[in-house]
Amino acid sequence: MVEPVQDEESSRMRALADLAEQQAATGPEPRAPEPRPSGEPVLGSDISWPQCPRGLGIPERPTLGMPMPLPEAEYVVLGLTNGPGFTDNPCLADQVERVRSRGLMASAYAVASLPDAAAIKTHGQDGPYDGATDLGALANTGYQQALRNVATMRRAGLNTPIVWVDVEPVPDFDWGPDPNANGAVVEGAVRGYTDAGYRAGVYSTPALWAEVVGDLALGLPEWRAAGETSRAEALSRCARSWSIQGGDGVLGQWLEASRDQNVTCPGVEADLGRWFHQY
Repeated sequence: MVEPVQDEESSRMRALADLAEQQAATGPEPRAPEPRPSGEPVLGSDISWPQCPRGLGIPERPTLGMPMPLPEAEYVVLGLTNGPGFTDNPCLADQVERVRSRGLMASAYAVASLPDAAAIKTHGQDGPYDGATDLGALANTGYQQALRNVATMRRAGLNTPIVWVDVEPVPDFDWGPDPNANGAVVEGAVRGYTDAGYRAGVYSTPALWAEVVGDLALGLPEWRAAGETSRAEALSRCARSWSIQGGDGVLGQWLEASRDQNVTCPGVEADLGRWFHQY
């Protein structure tokens, strides 16, 4: 684990989070999602840069115009990046408006990735960790990845109680061979979201998580991927035996008909407002 140090930036972010909470308290009350009958899984989807119209995106991740969620989807988890850290989903605002216009529930996710030397030079001293150490500089850069995503999310008008940190191999932006270094980036990103006033969770699989960060255990809520399988298999990933890093299962995901579909784990349906914002 990378130990944070107290500094002005950390204090500033906490002050901003407190201000946001105060502003929210004086504004209109958000409409809470309706709880569902016990044991009734809720269907949703996730989208990001692949669903943007063709002709956008970074060279390594050109947008694909992939299918949008099925009409049955009741929530959408929106991706904030165009693949790796320090890139923005180029059509996030349009995707948020689509969710808003349909009155769906929403939350957010963002890919974490190993920063290059230029990013570390720019951001390695800027954050709550000791940037004089290699791990501290990596953690600070992960922290800044998160703050970049928070700014992207707020510009697009996306409200969410949680940001899911996507941890998996990123083609063309590979993680390094040292799980401690990779883990420092992930820990910094998690800290960035929590300092900005959001809860944090983890999206991955046990195998992918171990490949990237080894045995790092943060105990965060988990969104568990089942690949190109089925809804039944995605639901089975809610079991404790599929734990990624010691947290509870919240969502299971599977790929079907070119769509990433999701289903809530047992018990989540009783308190959907803990995980989603209702538009």
